[in-house]
Amino acid sequence: MYAVIKTGGKQYRVAAGDKLNVETLRADAGSEIEFDQVLMVGEGDQVDVGSPFLSGARVKARVLEHGRGDKVHIVKFKRRKHYHRQAGHRQNYTRVEITDVARS
Repeated sequence: MYAVIKTGGKQYRVAAGDKLNVETLRADAGSEIEFDQVLMVGEGDQVDVGSPFLSGARVKARVLEHGRGDKVHIVKFKRRKHYHRQAGHRQNYTRVEITDVARS
C-alpha cells in the first residue's frame, strides 16, 4: 500500500519501509510522528483520492535524525561590469522512516 502525503509544502509518494528527507519537523530523533495530510492512498487497482485530503487516512513515521543537506552554490556574474557575488546555502532536513500507511 502506498500514499501521497503533504508536508513542508511538498508532496511525497511513500510506502511502509521508505526513508526520506523532509523539511525540518519539530520532533526529537527516535520519536513517532503522524502525517494527517494524506492526498491519496492506493493499493493495486484500488485508489482513493481526497479533495484535497482523505479523512481518516494516516501515515505513521519514525524520526531517524536531523541534518543539513549538501551545499548549494549561488553565483551571480555580469561580464565587463566588475560585478560578481558568491553565496552558499545548506538546507536543514529531517530524515524519517515510514512505518505504517492506514486507510480510513
